[in-house]
Amino acid sequence: MIQAPMVLRLRGGLDQFQPSMRRVAEYVLDDPRRAARSTITDLSAASGVSQTTVMRLCHVLGLGGYREFRLALAAETGRTDAAAERELRTGDIAAGDDLASVIAKIAYADARAVEDTARSLSVPELEAVVEAIVAARQVDLYGVGASGTVATDLQQKLHRIGRVAFAHSDTHLALTSAALLGERDVAIGISHTGTTIDTVEALRLAGARGATTVALTNAPESPIARLADHVLLTAARETTFRSGATASRLAQLTVVDCVFVAIAQRTYDASQAALEATRDAVTERRYSRTRSGATGI
Repeated sequence: MIQAPMVLRLRGGLDQFQPSMRRVAEYVLDDPRRAARSTITDLSAASGVSQTTVMRLCHVLGLGGYREFRLALAAETGRTDAAAERELRTGDIAAGDDLASVIAKIAYADARAVEDTARSLSVPELEAVVEAIVAARQVDLYGVGASGTVATDLQQKLHRIGRVAFAHSDTHLALTSAALLGERDVAIGISHTGTTIDTVEALRLAGARGATTVALTNAPESPIARLADHVLLTAARETTFRSGATASRLAQLTVVDCVFVAIAQRTYDASQAALEATRDAVTERRYSRTRSGATGI
C-alpha cells in the first residue's frame, strides 16, 4: 500500500490522536520545515509535551523513531538542518535502514542530482551542441546499460520532431555506424563514468571520421570527456546499492530534455508540425474513455 506524505498523514490523523500527540502534530503542521530542523528535545519543548509523547506519535505513524520522522519531513519539505542534510547527503543506504530512511535518502539523492546538474550545465556548451544537432544530417547515440536507455530516450525525442537519429547499445552496430559518419554528422557518447570502453571507442571512431563529437558524462577528466569536441556534464553521486541507478540516469535525462527542448525551440514551426503528426499517428492506439470512465484496461 502506498503511504501518504507525512504532512497528509498528520493532518488526517488529528481527530484520532490523543490530545498530547495532537499538540505535537499541530505544531509540526504549523511549519513542517521548522519541525524538520528540530531535535526531539526542541520539538517536545515547543509542543509542551514529553519526549516520550513525541516517540509515541512516531510509532502511531508506523515509524521506528524520531530519526525516521525527521528524515521523512526533511524529504518532503526540502529543508533540513546541517546534521540531517549531512546524513542524507553522505549516508549510503545501510542494512539497518528502515524503508522511510531509504525513501528519504533516494529522494534526496535524486533531487540533488537534477538540481546540481542544472546548476553546473554549461550554457555555451549546450548551445554549441544544439546548433550542431540542428545542422546535422544524422545523429548517432552510443551508450550501454543504464546509459543506453538514456540514448534511446533521446533518439525517440529527436525522431518525434523529424530528426534522423539512431541509438546503438550493441558494440558492433555502434562501431559500424560510426565508421560511416562524416563532417555533417553528430555523435553523442553517454557514459556516467566516462570510462565505458564500448562507448568511448565508438565516439573516438566517429570523431576520426569527421563527425562532431559530444560526451554526456559525470566525469570531466574521463577518457570520453578528453576526446569529445563538446562535454555536457551531469552532477550525480552514486551509492553502494545504486551504481548506475536512478540518480545518474535522472541527471542524464535532465540534460537530454534540455537538448531536446532547445532544438525544438530553434525549429519551432517544423517541430510543432512533427509533434502534431506523430501524436495523431498514435492516437488510435489508445483506449478511449466512456461516460462511466476508463474501459477498465
